[in-house]
Amino acid sequence: MEDTIAGVSTAVGSAGLAVIRMSGEKSFEIADKVFKGKVPVRDQESHTLQYGRIVADDGEVVDEVLLTKMAAPKTYTREDVVEINCHSGFFVTGRILRLLYEKGVRPAEPGEFTKRAFINGRIDLSQAEAVMDLIQAKTGKSSRAAINQLEGKLSSELNEIITGLTNTLAHIEVDLDYPEYNHEELSIKQVEEEARRAMSRLENLLGSFHYGKILREGMDVVIAGKPNTGKSSLLNYLTRKNRAIVTDIPGTTRDVIEETVNIGGIPINLTDTAGVRETDDPVESIGVTRSLEALKQADLVILMLDASDWQTREDERLLELVKSSQAHFITVFNKIDLVKDPEKIDLLKRLYPDGVFISITEDKGLDVLEKRLIDYACGNKIDLDNQVLVTNARHERQLRMAYETLEAAREAIRSGMTLDIVALELRSALDHLGRITGQTAEEEIINAIFSRFCIGK
Repeated sequence: MEDTIAGVSTAVGSAGLAVIRMSGEKSFEIADKVFKGKVPVRDQESHTLQYGRIVADDGEVVDEVLLTKMAAPKTYTREDVVEINCHSGFFVTGRILRLLYEKGVRPAEPGEFTKRAFINGRIDLSQAEAVMDLIQAKTGKSSRAAINQLEGKLSSELNEIITGLTNTLAHIEVDLDYPEYNHEELSIKQVEEEARRAMSRLENLLGSFHYGKILREGMDVVIAGKPNTGKSSLLNYLTRKNRAIVTDIPGTTRDVIEETVNIGGIPINLTDTAGVRETDDPVESIGVTRSLEALKQADLVILMLDASDWQTREDERLLELVKSSQAHFITVFNKIDLVKDPEKIDLLKRLYPDGVFISITEDKGLDVLEKRLIDYACGNKIDLDNQVLVTNARHERQLRMAYETLEAAREAIRSGMTLDIVALELRSALDHLGRITGQTAEEEIINAIFSRFCIGK
């Protein structure tokens, strides 16, 4: 990259400090034109801070700052980098940026610093995507998953698979180019074994996607039930705040209410829906329609039933709707404190052995419900310290296509196809894996990925 770019790497607004990042071969030269410190930036030791002032051409002091100098290649972008720690605010940061632009700096595009790190070989494409995942992480576990990917755990696993397949493909191509050596039988065995081994590793990665996707995007959980079963009370309990209005009047909630909570390190996107019932109220009717739409999009449904008033026509209709949506669901009986006859509770438990029995008003059984949510999300089968997770739908799609291509290669071998056909399948599998790391990714895909970043990153 010949041009030098700059952008604000912190959120712009009312805050104590802001960081303006500059990257490119002229970073130190341009910094010397606006920064006045004890020594010129060009003479400052790399990876040190220096106190000074940003000064305009007319001698006006714009701000007192700390300037960090980082010489290539030991920088985020592998280029010369300067970071100016200044006071925050639209005016101050805007003024400093304008001074830099006047000296020849170009405004950074969204994600361009990370894109340069990718282009300059410091990180691959999957690691670059992990940067945004880390910024957007909602819980400690989702943050940890992003850090693992940023540190290269997924890249390392993929590179091992790619290396094995590449070596095998090279062996095949030798046989194709030099048939007089007659190594075909040996090559067939090697391809079969390597494809099987690669598929086994890909299968493990694909098996982690359910949990990885939940950590990255959150699990969509819809609370559904007829009016006045305690749906809003449950939302308030899980969010630990009065997010929804709670009254004894049926139909209080007339629209979907969404909130993200952290339960056991799992980000859960909760949706409290309007009570599902037949109604002549046009506003409530719209809410019911939206509730039914939410059911179709849910990863998991909490079906709320009133333990003191259940098996009504509304309950039966709702149960049919939940089953028809094909969503996984947990049957939750609320208000068990209102059921005074123990035999009725025992009957319910026999009829619904997988049900959860709670009393929100008396704080009973809610810990059991939270554990069920965590168990559905991961089943405690994932070890973040030792297991490689796939968290990105783009990665999952390419892994699946690579797996299917290797399956086609093994089928070609079993069918007695020639080695050149098998080689085509191997090249295709390598192409799909390379799209994850960026080795074979199209420019449009790369640009689309970085366009989702903030400007200063």
